[in-house]
Amino acid sequence: MRKHNFAFIDIETTGLDVINHEIIEIGCVLTTPELQVIEEFEMKIKPEHLENADPVSLKISHYEENLWTDALTLKEAIKTLSEKVQDAIMVGQNVAFDSGFLEHAFSKTGVKNSMHYHKLDTIAIAWAKFHQDTSFEHFSLREMCERFGIKNERSHTALSDARATFELYKKLMSI
Repeated sequence: MRKHNFAFIDIETTGLDVINHEIIEIGCVLTTPELQVIEEFEMKIKPEHLENADPVSLKISHYEENLWTDALTLKEAIKTLSEKVQDAIMVGQNVAFDSGFLEHAFSKTGVKNSMHYHKLDTIAIAWAKFHQDTSFEHFSLREMCERFGIKNERSHTALSDARATFELYKKLMSI
């Protein structure tokens, strides 16, 4: 019996560069190894260098300064994340992107990353299962949700995308 929980994590950022851009939102669906939901949570993070933000990324991530007035500091958010996802295996859609930003945040804040070192990527799982199926143009979360009938009503918000990734993972694993 596997003992590690799964942490379906999605982040929103101020851009694509892990060094110059920042995490502004973290969403997580934490499950048991049997995929029973333990907890869902999201945290908005106050950007420290909004002047470096890519305006396109801010628009995609639905960033509006007035919605971030009660946002946490990066250190507060990363500390909370580390406490909640201890020993969990991170699962993400393009997990390398999210984990790269998170690793940088753990390093920058001095908070220990408590997650298990294994990571699962729904894009890699989908590609392994469907790479010979030419009806797939891309393996984006949007396309995969459409393909499998998964509703993601607030795409590019962290918790909504984390929920969609969780639903996608369940569909991919049942095929």
